[in-house]
Amino acid sequence: MTSAPKTRRLDADAAGIAEAAAILGKGGLVAFPTETVYGLGALATDADAIARVFRAKGRPAHNPLILHVATTALAHRFAVFDDRADRLAAAFWPGPLTLVLPLNPEAGIARAAIAGLDTVAVRVPRHPTALRLLETIGGPVAAPSANRSGQVSPTTADHVLADLDGRIDVVLDGGPVEVGIESTVLDLSGAEARILRPGSTTRAAIERIIGRLHAGETTADGPLRSPGLLARHYAPKTPLRLDATSVDRDEALLAFGPDPLEGAGCTLNLSATGNLDEAAHNLYAMLRSLDAAGARRIAVMTLPEAGLGEALADRLKRAAST
Repeated sequence: MTSAPKTRRLDADAAGIAEAAAILGKGGLVAFPTETVYGLGALATDADAIARVFRAKGRPAHNPLILHVATTALAHRFAVFDDRADRLAAAFWPGPLTLVLPLNPEAGIARAAIAGLDTVAVRVPRHPTALRLLETIGGPVAAPSANRSGQVSPTTADHVLADLDGRIDVVLDGGPVEVGIESTVLDLSGAEARILRPGSTTRAAIERIIGRLHAGETTADGPLRSPGLLARHYAPKTPLRLDATSVDRDEALLAFGPDPLEGAGCTLNLSATGNLDEAAHNLYAMLRSLDAAGARRIAVMTLPEAGLGEALADRLKRAAST
């Protein structure tokens, strides 16, 4: 009896990037670091490769993927930009902002990559390894997070292998990511601009460029226009309890700030100084560690919801959903 093939780990150097690009070009699946989380890449024009992404992750077919490109000019080939999109791209790309725009139907993007929609989600990542890989491959790469669907996103190559070893071809190991949570997704496909998924590009930063955003809450009713809209997402196997003001001995604690609650069997602090950037960087790695602690439940202290806190609150709310 033969064992299942293992996923290879490649160094994120010139040779590793060149090999990863060649694998993508042949329809393979490559996990690679971005500044947000590790993505699972496939050529966005290759329907068979896109189908492999959905199978590897166990991802619902109605959940569209984000297309990653090396330059704004390339994004213009398959997405229809308006003045708002051009200004935001100039301000924030490369960086953790995804724009949902009308699709150019002549672009040749695999229909499964966009879940059959007439819109496409696109961004230019900031991570040097991601950019070199995208520059080498030349075309758009569809890349959801490199983990099993609905579970905690990966911020290291080890996290990728824990979830997808044997299900994908290679992972480019670029070390821990910088930001630690997924990009902000902004819908510009209609007259009103609205955030579909908050991230580290904050609402205030976007409003400084294009004015006030639509304030209505995004729901998952109807077709999903963006990743990150499923009610349960980013979730460890251990149940989460939010806004904890006390903690039991058989619980693990995800703390925040200089005064963590006492009494937990295991405690990790997102940021002892109350820094939201540090908390975002640590969130998924700490959720994974606490998930492995064997606690009955993970209690989570309250975090402020202003600025980057909006994105952290979104991730924790979805992670705690049942």
